[in-house]
Amino acid sequence: MPLTIPYPDIDPVLFQLGPFALRWYSLAYIGGLIAAWRLSMALAKRPPRLIEPVHFDDFLVWATLGVILGGRLGYVIFYQPEYYLNHPGEILMVWQGGMSFHGGFLGVVLAAWLFVRRRNLPPLAFGDLLAIPAPIGLGLGRLANFINGELFGRISDAPWAMVFPNGGAVPRHPSQLYEAVLEGPVLLALLCALVFFGRALEKPGTVMGTFIAGYGVARIISEQFRQPDTQLGFLTAGTTMGQWLSLPMIGFGLWLIWRARKAN
Repeated sequence: MPLTIPYPDIDPVLFQLGPFALRWYSLAYIGGLIAAWRLSMALAKRPPRLIEPVHFDDFLVWATLGVILGGRLGYVIFYQPEYYLNHPGEILMVWQGGMSFHGGFLGVVLAAWLFVRRRNLPPLAFGDLLAIPAPIGLGLGRLANFINGELFGRISDAPWAMVFPNGGAVPRHPSQLYEAVLEGPVLLALLCALVFFGRALEKPGTVMGTFIAGYGVARIISEQFRQPDTQLGFLTAGTTMGQWLSLPMIGFGLWLIWRARKAN
């Protein structure tokens, strides 16, 4: 076996008190939502102030429901439809694992669309402020995947490869960390550069489009190192479900950027 880095065996449960257990994965969701809430409120105070900060207080519950319900239903529909068709009672058992970013993204988009219609808010400006802190939650979620030892990478002889507890006795790419970096700090830095140096908030839709397209590119790259889901495996020409779901995100994000530039 080639030289590998020992996998840090971190307990997925941060602490447990009787039947109540706080897991790192749950903490990633909580931390991501709180960070998004506070940062969106702070950024709403910057020019051009098209959205009042107080609206994000009200939207926090909507976003939470969109992320959880959308993420779960996305996993059920995109990754294991046949299994859950035969076991419908397990669809809402989110504590057993199984969440999809693409489903969670669609859930938040739907929640935001309903929210801005109800409050008569400019949707693109609202979406821009939601998109900026989103990489924080994405990065935390990927770190939680790493702690859980799930969604590991393909077999590798790289010197930083790891032997994951559920991945057999072979070294693999720590692809969760690749995703955490690309979808987290790298994407966040790009969005912040647009906001603080490119005055992108003055062109509604630019930031949201960049986030959507940027995530799609980051996911397609990282999927090159990630082991596909067992029940799906590789698809056409060695591609994966995550890559196929990311392609329309790139197209939609680029269209939003083009639309924002044209309108401006």
